Amino acid sequence: MIKNKNLFIRRIHRYLGLFIGIQFLGWTISGLYFSWNDIDSVHGDHMRKSPAFISANVSTVSPTDAIEKLKQTQTVDSIHSVHLIRVLGNPVYQIAYFSGHVGEGMHHHVHYALADAATGEVKKALTKDEGVAVAKEQVVLGAEVSKVHYLELTDGHHEYREKPLPAWAVSFKNPDCTVYVSAELGTFQSIRHDQWRAFDFLWMFHTMDYAGRDNFNNWLLRILSVFGLLTVISGFTLYVISSRTLKKLIN
Repeated sequence: MIKNKNLFIRRIHRYLGLFIGIQFLGWTISGLYFSWNDIDSVHGDHMRKSPAFISANVSTVSPTDAIEKLKQTQTVDSIHSVHLIRVLGNPVYQIAYFSGHVGEGMHHHVHYALADAATGEVKKALTKDEGVAVAKEQVVLGAEVSKVHYLELTDGHHEYREKPLPAWAVSFKNPDCTVYVSAELGTFQSIRHDQWRAFDFLWMFHTMDYAGRDNFNNWLLRILSVFGLLTVISGFTLYVISSRTLKKLIN
């Protein structure tokens, strides 16, 4: 009876180990990579210049003036936020607003507009040249632009995901990286390079979210986690019922 029980648990442990072994290997390799890499380097901080700020002597009009001028061309139901930002050395109001009334409890779609903070005049979204100029402000001296793309759509596997669109993707060489700038917000969003791409690929194995990479609540991860727990429990159980040392201590 005991022999059959041992054999049954051995088989469970063996097949569970075979079933989840590849995923365990993926978790281990990705975990090692994460622990041995500086997260600031992964984020590309070493490729960026120190940020520039707006002078304390800046002269601006009231944000209300900018909002009133925005109302002349757009339907503005309510204001989400107004930020004073720096765009290519100039003070700019970044206005986030809702257009059209939405019932209580429903989600609004946020729209964005830029306005010259010195005059209140509404500005258009960043042009290609402006997007490239903003990107150049981010990277270290000596970087050369190799190509520029205008992004209107991305998928779950794109390195620029869940961030504001449209955006300018400006690729550089020396250092080899891509800087993403939001056209409507007028600001830098992220910098991507090979170390980040390797991190992101291994992150997909870690989260087991092979569609979007960032969902820790997916069912595949939940199921494999349960199977992993069963594998460990079966291993401990197998040791307890087959250990001669424990049997001698008990007897």
